[in-house]
Amino acid sequence: MIQINDLTKSYRLGTASIPVLRQLNVHIEPGDFIALTGKSGSGKSTLLNIIGLLDHYDTGEYLFNGKLMKNITETQAARFRNEHIGFVFQSFNLLPFKSALDNVTLPLHYQGNLKKREIEIIAKEMLEKVGLADRMHHLPNELSGGQKQRVAIARALITNAGLILADEPTGALDTSTSNEILDLLNAIGEEGKTIIIVTHDKDIAARCKKTMAMVDGEISS
Repeated sequence: MIQINDLTKSYRLGTASIPVLRQLNVHIEPGDFIALTGKSGSGKSTLLNIIGLLDHYDTGEYLFNGKLMKNITETQAARFRNEHIGFVFQSFNLLPFKSALDNVTLPLHYQGNLKKREIEIIAKEMLEKVGLADRMHHLPNELSGGQKQRVAIARALITNAGLILADEPTGALDTSTSNEILDLLNAIGEEGKTIIIVTHDKDIAARCKKTMAMVDGEISS
């Protein structure tokens, strides 16, 4: 699914160029469930953002299902993300004034291919899938942290994207709730989704099928 060859990325700090990713080579197969680990500043979130088309790389190649992800416009990137990639963030990124159901429907509304009623039916199915059928009309401030993350996962799944990117998805949750979210992600992975989780938690990484450890912008193991 993902082929990265000799990828580099640097940021400008005044007149200095700070390397963040150093000629990375990464190969990810469909159905992989990967923990991307490393200390703060190791480059793991930058790599995740590049894979998710939220950031640009400098040199090298990034191919998604054989398609080169280079020199595409912001509009093209947004459409590609909407159709192929689901995102789950530590801070949930839910709209506070919309119900759980309305938050989940957003990606399909952006596509504009379905009627409102059809979108709501699919969103309800996604919320049932993540165990929130009884909370779909609640606002985010009426939900627990674990419930908010379940809403975010349902939103990531609604377009049937093949790739789920999760940046510290359990970072704001207690241990018991974290394990529940990992159980849910594991179940989603068993259905054939490709999942990449950025985490610094060794226990979370141990729950994934594979681990890629990063040190100073390179894959160390």
